[in-house]
Amino acid sequence: MSTIDWTVLIVTLVAVVVYGVFIGRGQKSNESYLKADNKMPWYIVLIGIMATQASAITFLSAPGQAYTDGMRFVQYYFGLPLAMIVICITFIPIFQRLNVYTAYEYLENRFDKKTRVLTSLLFLFSRGLSTGISIYAPSIILSSVLNWNIYITNVLTGGILMIYTYVGGAKAIAHTQKLQFLIILGTMAFAGYLLIQNMPNGIGFKDALYLAGKSGKLNVITTEFDWKDKYNIWSGLIGGFFLALSYFGTDQSQVGRYITAKDDTNAKMGLLLNGLVKIPMQFAILLIGALLFAFFSLKPAPIYFNERSYQHLKEAKPEQAAVFEKEHQDLQTKFNAESKEILKLKETQSPQLKKTIQDFKNTQTQVKALHGRVEEAINHSNYNAEKTDTNYIFLYFVKNTLPVGMIGLLFAVIFLASWGSISAALNSLAACSLKDVHLIFKKEIPDDATELKYSRLHTLAWGIFSIGVAMFATQMGSLIEAVNVLGSLFYGPILGIFLVAFYYKKINGANVFISAILSEITVIAVYQFDIVSFLWLNVIGAAAVIIFSTIGLLFYKPKAVNS
Repeated sequence: MSTIDWTVLIVTLVAVVVYGVFIGRGQKSNESYLKADNKMPWYIVLIGIMATQASAITFLSAPGQAYTDGMRFVQYYFGLPLAMIVICITFIPIFQRLNVYTAYEYLENRFDKKTRVLTSLLFLFSRGLSTGISIYAPSIILSSVLNWNIYITNVLTGGILMIYTYVGGAKAIAHTQKLQFLIILGTMAFAGYLLIQNMPNGIGFKDALYLAGKSGKLNVITTEFDWKDKYNIWSGLIGGFFLALSYFGTDQSQVGRYITAKDDTNAKMGLLLNGLVKIPMQFAILLIGALLFAFFSLKPAPIYFNERSYQHLKEAKPEQAAVFEKEHQDLQTKFNAESKEILKLKETQSPQLKKTIQDFKNTQTQVKALHGRVEEAINHSNYNAEKTDTNYIFLYFVKNTLPVGMIGLLFAVIFLASWGSISAALNSLAACSLKDVHLIFKKEIPDDATELKYSRLHTLAWGIFSIGVAMFATQMGSLIEAVNVLGSLFYGPILGIFLVAFYYKKINGANVFISAILSEITVIAVYQFDIVSFLWLNVIGAAAVIIFSTIGLLFYKPKAVNS
């Protein structure tokens, strides 16, 4: 990067850290550190919810996901608006009435202490792992730009955000997320504009969209039902609904955003608007990936977007790399020519257009097959290599195409997005491990100063844990998919526990505790044997808790419960 880019990157990141430390200064109690004194208006709640979900993975990996698999990933969010309505009706009033620090406090009131601890532990394990993956995403950038070891950049990335997260808690997180998200949305919109502007002369937005469509990248709606298909309208509406219900209703990283609201109304407004805004935002980010495919079908594309991994292959197996490069050059020349011919003929509807489109699709298949062979060779030659280059596609475009200054700002955006989600996750992890595990077993309640000290120590411990997880994230392929698969392994049983708590008053703590364990075993078994795609695991996990609990009524006699 240029000196200007480095200046933009460093100034932007330092400004956010300083702002976070300043706005979060003077913490004196956990009420402030973990819940921001319950003073957040609806727009801060909305931005906090979206920023927590839209991590660096969203902006780094989602365009690559669309580039490789098309835009059908957007169907993953189709169940989200309905889930927001259910949460506003059922979850928020209970959490607000009980004035909880964590979602799992309610479960002790409804069931018993061990059910609260079990559910919190399921959350802590899944969120701790996914936070590590979120740290890894921006580490890719530092590693690529500086040519540093990925393990060093993991430590650096996770360590910087710890400064204001440790000092300022929920208040600092909420206000820095506001600043971060505004910078992110503006910069990503400008990046999309520059993508179109950098198309070859005479090629506009409609032309790029036409090419993306002919390549199959605009496959927004997939109606064919298939249990093993990851992204179709059925898995999105049903599996996505259950995943969103669990994520936003029972995951403390999200619950922690809206329990900081001033009141019930502000919490509900933030959530409902998130349901309306999230799908268009995700559509726009994925569209950038589809347009990137059009861009690289008209201009020379690299043989592999992870340049460092490919360089390792060239050094280890130069003869094999030379063969790959010759084939790639021939295919790329042919692919670029066919793309331009399609755009030249697209208004004519001539038989030649139909033939050229078919040739274009055949070449696209050959390019994909070559990419697969290159990827396999890289993974064989270097066991430390990342499984795919999906996470590097948008990064490659930024580094090699955008103007000076914009590159530094885009890199800053990916850091800011990462910090927004990671800081919220660390805050929620600290709240749960402190309130649901640590303090629950202490006989004496500590004073405010001691409890605040404990909160900060828990935040620090989870930061170190997440950095440790990031060290192993290189083998997870597409990061946006890896995070969602990981969540789906645990969200179903957690949601099932809450659904039983809300709607099945005959079930007691001993029953649901055993049912939750059996449900988690069931989900892991279904995933291990690859019976269905991962979104359905959320449905299976929730349903399994309800079914096992119903069967458990034969062994556990109902008793009166609190509501």
